[in-house]
Amino acid sequence: MKLKYIIPILFIALFTMSCSTDDDSDIILNEVEGLKKIQDLTNTTHTVELYNSSGKFETGYNAITIRIKDNASNNYIENASLSWMPVMQMPSMKHSSPKSEITKSLGKKTLFEGFIIYQMANLDGSGWSLKVDYTINGTSYTANADIKVMQAEYQNVASFMGTDEVRYVVAMMAPNNPKIGINKLKVGLFKMESMMAFPVVEDYKMTLDPRMPGMGNHGSPNNTDLIYNGADKTYEGNLSLTMTGYWVLNLKLLNASGEALKGESVTEEHPKSSLYLELEF
Repeated sequence: MKLKYIIPILFIALFTMSCSTDDDSDIILNEVEGLKKIQDLTNTTHTVELYNSSGKFETGYNAITIRIKDNASNNYIENASLSWMPVMQMPSMKHSSPKSEITKSLGKKTLFEGFIIYQMANLDGSGWSLKVDYTINGTSYTANADIKVMQAEYQNVASFMGTDEVRYVVAMMAPNNPKIGINKLKVGLFKMESMMAFPVVEDYKMTLDPRMPGMGNHGSPNNTDLIYNGADKTYEGNLSLTMTGYWVLNLKLLNASGEALKGESVTEEHPKSSLYLELEF
């Protein structure tokens, strides 16, 4: 074949490959790869899709990824401002839970993210609803539905009244995959300002004493207390896990003045604090 015919053919082939590579639809559809859908919230205009790593809501910390689909075009929205309100309906009252703001996922076109901490669940997972309010191009929308929140196997969240007569919520956010050695322990601390508002508590402190009840209640070395990190508004410290198995993370909550609000030191006579979280690996 003559060179003058080969060059146009190569050009067409390269152009076709380039168009295929630059097609954003495949990229957008793959943005939730590795995540599992929890549920859809729908209205006549949009479908609000909820994702996380497990495909379900459980008590404790839930990191959630959101995307919004236009029902008419099946395209996903790239720019929107979102907020949400989880509500637990009980026989005589209703309340919300700690939650983050919803922000655009870094490096993603159509994904938004945040977290909700569910502090309780009914045995069948019922009782909770979730409303998502969002604005696109100056127009406001709402999607709302009942959701199912199941009880986690281990205590990863605690709701309690402090000695200051304030109700607090403590939730473990990390580690997600504990290992033998030093783990970064991240905990959220919130207070019930009202039945619908749970702001972050700043500049307190939590002492940490992990124990293995099934192994003589032994502890571990090189743990550090949980100190407030203003950058991500959580409490962080070092958690030393010397072996696999079931651990109780005994905590003591201290206010900014060093006064104990909840929890006790572990002793032979008192093997467990009244404020604790659990993990097993």
